[in-house]
Amino acid sequence: MSVLKLGIPKGSLQDATIDLFARAGWRITVNSRSYAPAIDDAEIECLMVRAQEMARYAENGALDAGITGRDWVLETGANVLEVAELIYAKQRLARVRWVLAVPEDAPVQSVRDLEGKVIATEVVQLTQKYLQRHGVKARVEFSWGATEVKVPRLADAIVEVTETGSSLRANRLRILDTVLESATVFIMNHEAASDPWKREKCQNLIVMLQGAIAAASKVGLMLNVRREDLPGVLNVLPALKNPTISTLSDPNWVAVNTIIEESVVRQLLPKLKTAKAQGIVEYPLNKIVL
Repeated sequence: MSVLKLGIPKGSLQDATIDLFARAGWRITVNSRSYAPAIDDAEIECLMVRAQEMARYAENGALDAGITGRDWVLETGANVLEVAELIYAKQRLARVRWVLAVPEDAPVQSVRDLEGKVIATEVVQLTQKYLQRHGVKARVEFSWGATEVKVPRLADAIVEVTETGSSLRANRLRILDTVLESATVFIMNHEAASDPWKREKCQNLIVMLQGAIAAASKVGLMLNVRREDLPGVLNVLPALKNPTISTLSDPNWVAVNTIIEESVVRQLLPKLKTAKAQGIVEYPLNKIVL
């Protein structure tokens, strides 16, 4: 039987990834003493790998495929195939940014003011390329972590990843510029990608993972309404494309089924009630496959 060797990111993306797989239909069980978590699919062999190392292991064939950040693919320069974007991060469904930041009270106003200064970061190569693009010469030092606390005593500035900027603000840091915007990506080893079975297995995985991501912020909505009141309901009802309208046993009534952003439900339901909708039911979604 063919088996796909799949890298699951260990660290900040770990919990979000395992939760995403669960919503997509795969249960991954992690043992704190093992780097080989169990998965309820005999055709997949999982290995926990730090996102920073994922592309390198995929490049040399230790993994057939893996999930990591595009930033780490670029940082390592690994020759892998990026098959798809998976827009999720540690805290939310979004891309992340690597930003150049300095203390709030620093006189620095742009990257050019860092000429000859020290910048601490985990992405040394990306930072050096950024400085080259701006014609700035500064010393870039690798940071093993806790980068935010290294300014101003150990460095003049940092390049750090952020989703919301809250950690930077908490450490009284000011963002000067975005060095790189990154997203989580599904990558493959080139040889594995040329294997029809492995490529199809990965494509099927991606369809389900992207379906789970698409459904994460949405809910389904069902309701009944008299035909004569249907235009008023449709005027207030947003939809993924167009709502599904079905005839009920009573020809004077129809059922409406649609998908909406969960964030608008609390504003929408009172409006639907005012528009004479009845039997309104909100239900969760696991996947939306477009």
